Amino acid sequence: MHPPTRTPGAPVPVRAIPAEELVLAGSRTRRFEGGSFGSAVSYFAVDSDPGHTVALHRHPYVETWVVVEGHVRFTVGTVALAAAEGDTVVAPTGVWHGFTNDGDGPLRMLCIHASPRIIQEWKDDVVTA
Repeated sequence: MHPPTRTPGAPVPVRAIPAEELVLAGSRTRRFEGGSFGSAVSYFAVDSDPGHTVALHRHPYVETWVVVEGHVRFTVGTVALAAAEGDTVVAPTGVWHGFTNDGDGPLRMLCIHASPRIIQEWKDDVVTA
């Protein structure tokens, strides 16, 4: 579900955006595109089961991940690394990256996009977000 479009320059009403308005179909993950709400940042609030993978992709801006709960294996360029609750990982602009929930329980993670809209290019034309 996408937020209503707004007229550029029009004031954005201040409100709490209910989580259910942001949930991706068939998923527990939420997608927030800030530009529709007057924000300069966007995010995914990941909530995934063990084994869930997001394929290699990249953005024309930096992406920052904050692991809230669980364990995750990242690929960022040529680097593979593990992260757990409380850890932060950054993918530089234009670098291919992806991740897998390699823990025994749910992965809850905030994926912060330094952009008012989410722009993703998928490697090998694979989309698994």
